Amino acid sequence: MSTPPAVADTAEIRPGIRRVSDGYRRYAVGLLFFVYVFNFIDRQIVTILAEPIKQDLQIADWQLGLMTGTAFAIFYCTLGIPIARLAERRNRPWIIGLSLAAWSGFTALCGLAQNFWQLVMARIGVGVGEAGCTPPAHSLIADYTPKEQRASAMAVYSMGNPVGALIGVVTGGLVADAFGWRVAFLLVGLPGIALAVLVIASLIEPRIRKAAAVAREAAKTDAADQATFGDVLRVLARKKTFWYMALAVSIVAFVGYGHAPFGASFFLRVHGEEITELAARFGLGPIGFVGLSLGLILGIAAGAGVYLGGVIADRFGAKDLRAYMGIPAIAVLASVPIYTIALLMPTFLPILPILAVNSVLVSLWQGPVYATVQNVAPLHMRATAASIFLFIANLIGLGLGPLAVGFASDILAGPFGMGSAEGVRWALIGSQFLAIPAFIFFWLARRTIREEMEEE
Repeated sequence: MSTPPAVADTAEIRPGIRRVSDGYRRYAVGLLFFVYVFNFIDRQIVTILAEPIKQDLQIADWQLGLMTGTAFAIFYCTLGIPIARLAERRNRPWIIGLSLAAWSGFTALCGLAQNFWQLVMARIGVGVGEAGCTPPAHSLIADYTPKEQRASAMAVYSMGNPVGALIGVVTGGLVADAFGWRVAFLLVGLPGIALAVLVIASLIEPRIRKAAAVAREAAKTDAADQATFGDVLRVLARKKTFWYMALAVSIVAFVGYGHAPFGASFFLRVHGEEITELAARFGLGPIGFVGLSLGLILGIAAGAGVYLGGVIADRFGAKDLRAYMGIPAIAVLASVPIYTIALLMPTFLPILPILAVNSVLVSLWQGPVYATVQNVAPLHMRATAASIFLFIANLIGLGLGPLAVGFASDILAGPFGMGSAEGVRWALIGSQFLAIPAFIFFWLARRTIREEMEEE
């Protein structure tokens, strides 16, 4: 990566925040995008490896859900808040860089696990590391970026989610077929340590610590030393928009994370013969073929959805702030019938374009929602607000989604006599209907957003 553009000057874009050049801002947001790419490579690679792990370690679907979701989420969510409090006071690039090094190392350790509980412990380590990524990154982006461009900047960062998932799924599938699932973890884990060094070396902390700035803003925004966690909660308690969004995104995350570990399993169980034949034509194994198909088609579609969501929200939100919530509301509601149709298709290939449309729809919310979280929180509370938001969304979504879908799959397969293929199909379809209450909460947030945005 080239040398970052220089900081333009030491003038303040907002009280206590140093102005950076447009070129440096683009560099910084781009570098944070790559950090988030590695975040999701390491988080999501396990989804394409779920079926070979299940077979190798002889575990049930609920154990897959525990490993991919609950074990990761408990530490990811709970540590996010104290790390965010630290980010309000300390150097955010250092926090992000050290966290990246930690989760990358634990991802590599997943490849050394010899049983289920060793793998669970390594996944806990990944969650501990990743807890230090998004809250300080969101706070940094908000400080680097003018308010009217913030949804677009958040969308660029958030594209790391689908791009990272794409790389993780494609790489994981191809490497697992060729060398086994353990090698896949080692291959994607180690490069993140080099990126961590670049983050620490080249990202600046834009907060101005000079005495004049602190004294001038002491009554209003004096760094985070005056804002306790209780202060943040009291401010957010008055923001209905924040809580409506948190509930909506919790449901969306429950559905999305619940589906992730079982998407490849669904295709391999339901369309296994067709996939094996198709894979053989391209000289691939079935896992690699599924990973390549889902990763490229759905990853690109989701990336487009994330980017479009931010751009559209900034464009229409300039005229009416309610667009920031109206766009996600309509999109998640439309996803229900589209996803259901896709999973009921009798053959594999026609499913992919339908799921691509669904991926665009369920990704539109990220830019506008994350920008709104920053915009409804005061300047010196943004990292903590982001961590509280992610705590709620991920504890419910990531912590419970995979486990719940896994249990539903096992119950439908066993006691209800559907078998493993139909059990996972109907567990996935049934959970998609939870997007309807997510639509309701987004629409409620649309009604309150105009009155609750913070002035800068």
